[in-house]
Amino acid sequence: MNKSVITNLLALLCTLGGYFLSQPILFTVGLFALSGAITNWLAVHMLFEKVPGLYGSGVIPARFEDFKKGIRDLMMEQFFTEDNIDRFLSDSSGKANTLDLAPVIEKVDLTPAFDNLVAVIENSSFGGMLAMVGGSEAIQPLKEPFIEKMKTSIGEISQSDEFNSLLRDELEQPSVIAGMRDKVSDIIEKRLNELTPQLVKEIIQTMIRKHLGWLVVWGGVFGGIIGLIAAVTNTF
Repeated sequence: MNKSVITNLLALLCTLGGYFLSQPILFTVGLFALSGAITNWLAVHMLFEKVPGLYGSGVIPARFEDFKKGIRDLMMEQFFTEDNIDRFLSDSSGKANTLDLAPVIEKVDLTPAFDNLVAVIENSSFGGMLAMVGGSEAIQPLKEPFIEKMKTSIGEISQSDEFNSLLRDELEQPSVIAGMRDKVSDIIEKRLNELTPQLVKEIIQTMIRKHLGWLVVWGGVFGGIIGLIAAVTNTF
């Protein structure tokens, strides 16, 4: 049982107890608490569910398209601005960030590069000499050492200041940044298009419904206090 149900049950018990035990103060406190708790519970429920006859209920599913647009605008206008992309490419002093491409380079298959090298040799003036010693098969043992050396060399180049400076200069071109923002926008748009009103409702419920339960609790508490004041005032 969640806090909303507990609050409503306690308020109902106070109301019934006051009525059957002929305790006006307890009855008034319970009745006011019950009205406050139920009203707030209904308000929370109406955020997520359409209630027939109650205009404005089910506001979150009903404003589904506005919700998606709000997320997209937030991402593009607050996070993926041109200034933020520029700051991402530079450190706090404005110096170009060094991109660690080693993990990417390690996964790259450089076999085509070796095959192209072999093809160049075969089609060059050394092709005849290569054929005399067994053809391309004769240099296949050099494949793995060649690939390892290539990866090491590419890694060293990618870590050089000159390379990163040139890369940053290219990435900071207005057309490149605009293209990056367009691609990010497309990714966000496609992901948002996968959302359904039901999924949006569940996401928001997961985030805030637990905390909105306190509205019901405090509605019951303040309703009970008002009821107590009203009962005591009438008594005197």
